[in-house]
Amino acid sequence: MPPVVAVVGPTGSGKSELALQLAERFNGEAVNADSMQFYRGMDIGTAKLPPAERRGIPHHLMDFLGVREDTTVAGFQAMARAAVADIQSRGKLPILVGGSGLYVRAAVDVLEFPGTDPGVRARLEAELDAGGPDALAARLARVDPVSAARISDGRRLVRALEVHELTGRPFSSFMPERQYVQPTLQIGLNGDRAALHQRLAARVDAMVAAGLEEEVRALIPQGLREGRTARKALGYQQFLRVIDGTSTVEQAAGDTVTATRQFARRQLTWFRADPRVQWLDWSQPDLAAAAAALVDRVWGGTAAAGGESGVEPQVP
Repeated sequence: MPPVVAVVGPTGSGKSELALQLAERFNGEAVNADSMQFYRGMDIGTAKLPPAERRGIPHHLMDFLGVREDTTVAGFQAMARAAVADIQSRGKLPILVGGSGLYVRAAVDVLEFPGTDPGVRARLEAELDAGGPDALAARLARVDPVSAARISDGRRLVRALEVHELTGRPFSSFMPERQYVQPTLQIGLNGDRAALHQRLAARVDAMVAAGLEEEVRALIPQGLREGRTARKALGYQQFLRVIDGTSTVEQAAGDTVTATRQFARRQLTWFRADPRVQWLDWSQPDLAAAAAALVDRVWGGTAAAGGESGVEPQVP
């Protein structure tokens, strides 16, 4: 049975290209783990690979949500594992690719998700909308300091408080020791921080030139403003302000660059906390060959019991 390969790391580090190269070499298929690429029509601002640039390689779990809709991490877990099982059943290599850390972990790790209650969720979301995240963060710090130290995003604050209210357990108790569901290799891409900042700025400039503002305008009639998640995506929230007349294109581009750098830093913090990730420098000339060598070692039977990769971690 082919293992699961996950290509992870910060936005702008070249994950999509490396995943394509590995898929071509190992007869693989990609499984998207970028939560913003779930949305139909959010193409430019999410750096979604156009179908013509996917080199004929199937990409699963893209474009299955409208901008008004949401999915849960538990829902993604079920879909991702079904996609992985389908790919493996055909003898192909499943390659999970994306920088949404919790979604990656949900797909590859032994991880349970508590249920939800729409009434509790709606009440907490109303509190968030009315008073911002600070009051919720203070409340979470009292009942679950471990989660409070890790969470700053409003939606995740709501979720952590909902879980505590429903179960009486801290949200952090549902994040157990890291254990793979099946043999898995996580390949992380990292490199020079200044170079990453330059890449992110250039990418935002390219998105603006490619028509990001027009993409945002086209999504408004589809419900972008009403979507709780889609409207907060990097680039989209900034260019909604342009459309509202409260920001210029130049300001929105600059704000998007700043927010993207902050997001990349949070991604690196998340993935570097996982000692199982095998890090490679995205600028090394033999990147594809180095990544393929890691896959060869795992697929060649060196995966340790319990789903460990069998490869010593190297963090740059």
